[in-house]
Amino acid sequence: MLKNNVISRKAIVNPLLMLAAMWSGYFLQQHGFFGSCFGAIIPLLPEGLLGIITSPLLHGNIDHIVGNSIPIAVLMFLLYQFYPLVANRVFVIGWLATGLLVWLLPPIDIMTGNYLYTCTIGASGVVYVLAFFLFFSGIFKWNMTLLTISLLVVLYYGSLVWGMLPEELFSHLEEPSKISWQAHLAGGIVGVILAFVFKKVGDRKKRYIWEFPNYYSEKDDKLWQEYKENHPDDFLELPYKKKDDIWDRLDELRGK
Repeated sequence: MLKNNVISRKAIVNPLLMLAAMWSGYFLQQHGFFGSCFGAIIPLLPEGLLGIITSPLLHGNIDHIVGNSIPIAVLMFLLYQFYPLVANRVFVIGWLATGLLVWLLPPIDIMTGNYLYTCTIGASGVVYVLAFFLFFSGIFKWNMTLLTISLLVVLYYGSLVWGMLPEELFSHLEEPSKISWQAHLAGGIVGVILAFVFKKVGDRKKRYIWEFPNYYSEKDDKLWQEYKENHPDDFLELPYKKKDDIWDRLDELRGK
């Protein structure tokens, strides 16, 4: 299923670089850097704009970064392996557009209606961009290989869709959830938009000449013409066999 049976160098290197950046950011956090929401997205506040760039590299705890590292590695590999022509644009635009959309969304607690300014960090928004891009791009292009990737994404990450809704809708929490459904929702929306924008770039459904009967011409079919030239014996007329006429054999039949 790998493209041309060769693993792309970028499909290995780029996920590793992203993981290195994420873990470096987490290491700096553990040593006192990026404290007090510095580097996080804070919706509608100017000091939160820096987080559009830095927030995917920051994480709250070890479980948080481990939980994002695995899907980032897998989904980035699939992106750079099967969408090399648009991979960089999808990744960079998805990263920045998701962060900007999170910053623009009003931080309203849907249960109380109150403004709840939170510091949003983590690479989960980027995870949603990649997952939704890979899924919908395979559908928009309707290419069998890419559709297989779409099915794999659904199989392993289909439950991501529930993360786009507030956790409070499914369980009673004593305090507001620390999971940013806004980042997940923003990432999903951006991923779908990018899949649609780039649907005509790269591999698409193959159309064969026999699918256009009104435009088919035997003379333009190079494979057919080549076959006829290389196998002339296949096109010789069969020897004519005279039709058996019983009246021509009348004397023979009478002799019996």
